[in-house]
Amino acid sequence: MTLPATAPFYDELVDHDGSPRPHCAGLVEALNRIGHEGLAAAGRRRDAIFLQQGITYEADEAGRVVKDRPFPLDLVPRVIPAREWAAIERGLRQRIRALNAFIDDVHHGREIARAGIVPWTLVVSRSQFARAVHGIRPPGGVYCHVAGCDLVRDVGGTWRVLEDNVRTPSGISYVLENRAAMTRLLPQLFAGHRVRPVDHYPQLLLAALRAVAPAAEGEATVVVWTPGSLNPAYFEHAFLARQMGVELVEASDLVVRDDVLYMRTTSGLQRVDAVYRRLDDDFLDPLELRPDSLLGVPGLVRAYRSGNVAIANAIGTGVADDEAVYHYVPEMIRFYLGEEPELQNVTTYLLSDPEQLEHVLGRLGELVVKPTGESGGKGVFIGPQCSEEELEGLADVIRRRPERWIAQELVRLSTVPTADAEGRLHPRHVDLRPFAVFGETIEIIPGGLTRVAMTPGSMIVNSSRGGGSKDTWVLDDAPAGAPRRRTAPVEQPALPDLRFGAWSAQAQQQQDRVGAGVG
Repeated sequence: MTLPATAPFYDELVDHDGSPRPHCAGLVEALNRIGHEGLAAAGRRRDAIFLQQGITYEADEAGRVVKDRPFPLDLVPRVIPAREWAAIERGLRQRIRALNAFIDDVHHGREIARAGIVPWTLVVSRSQFARAVHGIRPPGGVYCHVAGCDLVRDVGGTWRVLEDNVRTPSGISYVLENRAAMTRLLPQLFAGHRVRPVDHYPQLLLAALRAVAPAAEGEATVVVWTPGSLNPAYFEHAFLARQMGVELVEASDLVVRDDVLYMRTTSGLQRVDAVYRRLDDDFLDPLELRPDSLLGVPGLVRAYRSGNVAIANAIGTGVADDEAVYHYVPEMIRFYLGEEPELQNVTTYLLSDPEQLEHVLGRLGELVVKPTGESGGKGVFIGPQCSEEELEGLADVIRRRPERWIAQELVRLSTVPTADAEGRLHPRHVDLRPFAVFGETIEIIPGGLTRVAMTPGSMIVNSSRGGGSKDTWVLDDAPAGAPRRRTAPVEQPALPDLRFGAWSAQAQQQQDRVGAGVG
C-alpha cells in the first residue's frame, strides 16, 4: 500500500516524502499487510453494522437531509503520541477553568468588564447571555460540566484552538462507537500499540453529575433530557442514557412542584437531582425563557434558582460559546488564572472594531469569515474558495451588521491519510474535538472526535456538512509490561425506536434547531 506524499500541509501520519512518522511506523506496517482490498471489505462491514445499529447521520456533503446514511467512520486511525497529548490536556484544563470563571463572573461581579478587558456591551449583546439566571450560582460552582473545544493543527504542526463548545457539545457517542467498531473490524491495527481507552466516559460523566447534584437522600437521581426522537442527535442522547444507566426523558416526563423537579414514573413522581440537558437555553422553560417553547418544562428555572436541581451544562454557559467572546479567552486565562495560555487561539479579528473591519474587508479573499452565535459550520465563508461575486456580497452583508461577524486567519488544516471506497489512501483535512468532564476535577478523555473532510481539498469537517470521523489514538508511554488501565467494555445500544406520532410543525422546527448533532 502506497502512502501519499503530503502537499503543503502537515500530515500527521507520514512525512513530506511519504515515509511514516516514527510513532506511526507500526500502524503503517499493519495497513500494508491489510492492503486496499482488506480496507474496502472492512468498510463494507462497517456500513452494514452502523445501519443495523442506527449509527447514522442525516446529512451529505452539501448539508442536505439524506435518510439512513451510516455515520462515515474512516478506518485509518489518527495517532497522537503521549507527550503531545499531555500538552493538549494541560492547555484544555487551563482553558476550561478560565471559561468557567468567566461565565460565573458575567452573571455576578462582572470584574473582567470592570477591568476593561471584555466589553460589557459585547457580553450583553450575545444571544446566549441568560438574564433569567443572573446572580444564580449553580451547585458546585460548575458551569462547563461538558466541554468540547475544537483544535486544529497548522502547517508547522502547532495545535491551536479554533472554537470553544460549552453549550451542548455533541459527538462523544461517535468517539466510543468508533473505538468499538475499530476493535471489531480491524483488531490487527492495535497489535503492538498501547492505546489509551475511552470507554470510561459515561462513568466519568455520571460521577460528575452526581458530584454537583444538590444533597439528596441516598444516590442522586440523574436523567438525560432529549428534545425527542426527531432530533438529529437523538442517537447520542439515547446512547449516553443507556451507558450511564439513567432515564432518557422528554419535557412531558418532567414536572416542577414546589420548586422541585420531578420525573413521572409508573410508581408516581420521583425527584430529579441532576439533568444532563441536550437542548439550548431558550427552550428550557417557557415561563422565563422562550415563551413559545414546546420542548421546555414550566418552572424549571425557578427550581434551578432555588438550588434544588443541577443542570448540565448550566443555564447561561452559552455566553462563552460565542465566536466573538472566543477572541478574549487568552486574556481570560491571564485575568482569572494569572497564567499564560498553553494553547493559542487562531488569530481572530472582531469586525465591530472599525480598524479591524477595514483590514478584513481588504483581505476577504484570504480569510475565513464566521457569523457569531452559530454552530455546525453554518454561514462560514472560506475566502480562497469564494468567487469574486460571493466576496462582494459578503462584504455588503458585513458592512450592514459588522458586529455579527468575525474573521480568522486561514489555518491550513493538517491531514491524515483516509481510505476511499476502494481502500486507497488520500490525504484529507482533519480537526479534533476532545471532550472534558468537569465535576470535582476536570478529566479529559484521551483523544476525542477527529472529524475529517471526506471531499478532496475541502476543509469543512463538520458532520452536519457531510464530514466523517476517525478513531483517535492516544498512545500510552508506560513502560512495556506495565498494566493497562481497566475499564468496563462498551455495551452496544439497541436501535432507538424512531417511530413517532403526530407532532406539530412548530415543535419539529424547534427540534431541528436544538442540539443539532455534531457541529
